[in-house]
Amino acid sequence: MTQLLIAGLAPAFVPYREGWALQRRVHEAVVSGEAPEHLILCEHEPVYTAGKLTRPHERPDDGTPVVEVDRGGRITWHGPGQLTGYPIVRLPEPVDVVAHVRLLEEVMLQTITELGVTGRRIDGRSGVWVDPVAGGPAAKIGAVGVRVQAGVTLHGFALNCDNSLEPFGHIVACGIADAGVTTISTELGRRITPSDVAERVSEIFEALRPGWTAASATTIGAAA
Repeated sequence: MTQLLIAGLAPAFVPYREGWALQRRVHEAVVSGEAPEHLILCEHEPVYTAGKLTRPHERPDDGTPVVEVDRGGRITWHGPGQLTGYPIVRLPEPVDVVAHVRLLEEVMLQTITELGVTGRRIDGRSGVWVDPVAGGPAAKIGAVGVRVQAGVTLHGFALNCDNSLEPFGHIVACGIADAGVTTISTELGRRITPSDVAERVSEIFEALRPGWTAASATTIGAAA
């Protein structure tokens, strides 16, 4: 069974570097067998993080500092109002990173569906998306960026609950220029906080993991 660790939710926002150090400590313990698998959930202090594929023009246009991280993907923002999840779990052999990404997408899809938000996947793009309004671009509501080391995962997902969207205006979020960003609260017209969804996210993650494969994503939940 995965152990849930709430590292900090509002008003106890977690500095990103502290959360990253926590991930590494837990990862080391899971790899060595000294600790069970974990799902770490938190809200971060405001921060931009850049994955290994980030390009110069995607970085903040106002010169804001960026934390360089060892996950896949490109640049994104974390901060108050966004639920960030770090599953530190051992993947079955043969290791299938795509299946893990699809699992994290499914967790977010099922969470927002229960709340009344219709989300989907988009071919060729990771994360969870909401269809455009009045001809605008599709809007990302949940992002995924992961790393696997010694068969155990690091980093994870970010679900926009009631965070500000202004910081995304200074970057090319996830390297996708023709996309919008939204939150659960924006879509529902009422406030939904990370604290409101954290427990349910953990329950869905735990329920989906047994027997999960990449093929599961085509037959379960709100996949496109």
